[in-house]
Amino acid sequence: MRNTVLFAKKNVILDFEIQRMSSKFELGKDTLTVSICHAFLQNKVSVNISEEVEKRVKESARRVQEIVESDRTVYGVNTGFGPLCTVKISAEETSELQVNILKSHAVGVGDPIEADLVRLMMLTKLHALCMGYSGIRWETIQRIYAMLQEDILPWVPAQGSVGASGDLAPLAHLYLPLIGFGKVQYQDQEIEADKMLEDKNWKPLQLGAKEGLALINGTQFILAHAVLGLIRMQNCLEQADLNGAVMIDALSGSIRPFKKELHSIRPFPGTQYVANNLLKLLEGSEIPDSHAHCDRVQDPYSLRCMPQVHGASRHAVQHLLELTEIELNSVTDNPIILHDGESISGGNFHGQPLAMAIDYAALAMAELGNIADRRVYLSLEGEKVGLPKLLLEDTGINSGFMIWQYTTAALVSENKSMCFPVSADSVPTSMGQEDHVSMGSISGRKLLMVVKNLEKIQAIELITACQALEFLKPLKSSPYIERTRDLVREDVPFFEKDDYFAPYIEAVRAKVQNGVYVNALKD
Repeated sequence: MRNTVLFAKKNVILDFEIQRMSSKFELGKDTLTVSICHAFLQNKVSVNISEEVEKRVKESARRVQEIVESDRTVYGVNTGFGPLCTVKISAEETSELQVNILKSHAVGVGDPIEADLVRLMMLTKLHALCMGYSGIRWETIQRIYAMLQEDILPWVPAQGSVGASGDLAPLAHLYLPLIGFGKVQYQDQEIEADKMLEDKNWKPLQLGAKEGLALINGTQFILAHAVLGLIRMQNCLEQADLNGAVMIDALSGSIRPFKKELHSIRPFPGTQYVANNLLKLLEGSEIPDSHAHCDRVQDPYSLRCMPQVHGASRHAVQHLLELTEIELNSVTDNPIILHDGESISGGNFHGQPLAMAIDYAALAMAELGNIADRRVYLSLEGEKVGLPKLLLEDTGINSGFMIWQYTTAALVSENKSMCFPVSADSVPTSMGQEDHVSMGSISGRKLLMVVKNLEKIQAIELITACQALEFLKPLKSSPYIERTRDLVREDVPFFEKDDYFAPYIEAVRAKVQNGVYVNALKD
């Protein structure tokens, strides 16, 4: 069974087979994908910079220097920033201007983002800079590359970006260490950047014209959240189908709503994929035949409408994936220095293209949690679904799985509260010069929070479904589902009475997040 997201025209595999891909990636030259980003985080792909790219970077820096030495006025090269764009800066002041922009824009607040997000920010920003449209010097590229290679990770606070002019505050924190300011994670310790430079025998960089602006202008904070979100969401989509299949058997649900003929007359690709996936997961089960002639006419929506609901979430993830892979290979700083020397001050830094799709994906993940909670609730209803009430034979003195569903209800409600599309909001900044912003950074952070809650819901649903399945013995489910139950039983016993349940939930949640259950189906 392949771990896939199915689209109308192509099939994109996020959890790829590494042997099919090169183990090396050429920054600024090759096409970056979510799969390659995933492999990079797993240390399965190394990144390199070719001589061709080095030449391109140096040529772009030379063009900027020509602007400095000429009488041309170019935003951010020899002018101030934002509302100060009309203030002319002398050639002698250009280096100080670039240092000041890094220091003055590093005003982020809140907890630091996780290490993988920092790695993705560094990777994607370096890839964009190496395309040769930013005017950055080769020496600066070399330092950033060295930090990435040695896993020296700057301290980047989570809050402070409005998603245009790019992710200014987070990117300023990301590159403060180049000039000896800020903090870094270095050799498993959080230390001041100047101490790291001293230990490495590196001198703080003296930034040239436009370099500070090139470093902090861009959408890499939003982009990193989109990439990590896609990696995690791909697993959630597969886990949703697996959990749903276990629940179908555990609750003696019908497999007829998943028949190919039904979905061929409403042929949404995601719906068709989920229906087929459910049938494959349930193939070989003894349980459907055991209740083939029961008097239940139809199942609740949370069972029979899985293809429609799970499939719609796949469409949303598909949309975000397509846009993210465009952004991964785009230049998003400002101004852009074209290869003929022309400079254009535009809006490639605006995060709206990703922000709207990220909000859509967050809604898609919240809905997977919503329908999963309904299946958990359904499993507790006792005789209505042919199971003991609250999934224990002896209730009264035992509460059974009653409060497990309280937790999923709480998580579902929390996720619903985060479904407001942040990209619908805009608070003007920069004295009105930046009068429409995307808020995509908040969309990205919110997406990861929704996904984390969903993984908890899915862990509870999986344990609940496996508990319910035990009451159908000696009937056996499909090989896929029996294998999944065996994996769950490595951490969670069948409960005959109340227990301290929280550690069991956490054990399964960790495996859900790491894709243990869905990956086991591919072996």
